[in-house]
Amino acid sequence: MILGNKGRMRFLEAVAGFESAVRERDAERAEHEFQELYQRFQEAGAQETAQAARRLAALLDEVPPGPRGTVAVIIGACVERGADPADCASHVLDALADTLAGVQEFCERWAATGGGEPPDPEGEQDPALFDRVGPGAALAWLTLPQWEMACVAMLNHATVRTGLGAERRTGLLTALRAVQEATGREFKCLHHALLVLDDEPLIVLHRPTGTGYALRMSGLGDNFQLHTLLADVLIGGGHLPGRAPSPAEAAVCRDRPGQVHTTGSFNLVSPTGEWVWNEGTPCDIPVVDGARLLVLDPPPYQRSWPAGRFFPHMTGDLVLERALAPEEAARLLAGCVTKETAGG
Repeated sequence: MILGNKGRMRFLEAVAGFESAVRERDAERAEHEFQELYQRFQEAGAQETAQAARRLAALLDEVPPGPRGTVAVIIGACVERGADPADCASHVLDALADTLAGVQEFCERWAATGGGEPPDPEGEQDPALFDRVGPGAALAWLTLPQWEMACVAMLNHATVRTGLGAERRTGLLTALRAVQEATGREFKCLHHALLVLDDEPLIVLHRPTGTGYALRMSGLGDNFQLHTLLADVLIGGGHLPGRAPSPAEAAVCRDRPGQVHTTGSFNLVSPTGEWVWNEGTPCDIPVVDGARLLVLDPPPYQRSWPAGRFFPHMTGDLVLERALAPEEAARLLAGCVTKETAGG
C-alpha cells in the first residue's frame, strides 16, 4: 500500500512538473515531465486521475501542438477510469474544433501542391510533409486520430452529449464530413459518437400487425444495437410475435460488457420505403411531425450479428412509452409506402 501511495504521489508530482514546465515554456523540461507523467499514469488511483484530468484539461490550450493530442488521450483515459467528463469535455472539444480547422487547411494545401492520397496519419511520415503543407496543418492531420480517441471518451457520457448543443454538434459534424470527403479516410468512431441521440422520441409501426408504438432512445451507437433492443422491448415485452432476444443479448446492448450472437427479427424501413441499414445510426431514421418514424417489416432473409454496443463504454437504452391507439397507427401507416410502391 505504501508503494502504491508513493506511485500515486509521483504521478501527481509529474502532472505538477509538466504544468510548471508548460507555463514556463521550458520545452526540454516539459518533454521530460511528460514522459514521467505518461509512465506513472498506470500507477494512479481514481482520486489522482480525477485531479489530473481537470488540471491537464485546463492546461490543454497552453500545450504545444505536437504533444497536445497525446495529452488529450491521457485526459480521455482518465475519464474512462472515472474522472468527471464535465471537467474536461469543453476543453477537449474546443481543441477538436481547432484541429479540424487545421486539417481543412491541410486538405487545401495538400490539393494545391499536387494532391494524391494523403499519408496515413498513424503511419511512418516523410519529413517533407511539414515543408509541403506547413507545420501547423501537418500536425493537425497527424494528430486527428488522437483527438478522435479523446473526444469519443468524452462523448461516451450522456451529460457531455446533451450539453454539446445543436449548433456546436452540427459544426463539428460538418467539419468532420468535409475532412472525410477530402481525404477519403473515415473517422467512423468520432462521426458515430457525434451522431448519438439522447432522450429521442421514436415512433415504430409494425406493418404486419398494423400496430404502432411510441418509444424513447438514448445512447445507441448504431442500428444493430437499436434493432436488438426493438426486438427485446416489443417482442420480449409481448407486444409483437416473433423471436425475442435472450436476456444476455439485450443486456450487452444496454450496459453489460461483451457481445452475444443474435438473429434479426425485422427489416427496418423508412416511411418512404428505403431500408434503414443496421450499419447506420438512428440519425438515419427520418423525422416526421417531430419524431423519428420507423416501419418494421418481416425480414427478407435471416441476418445475424454479434449483439453489443458500438461504443463499449457508452450506456444505451430504449424505453416503451405507450402503444399507439389503433386509429393513430392506421393513419400513420397509411402515409407510409412499401419498397414496391416507392419504386424500389
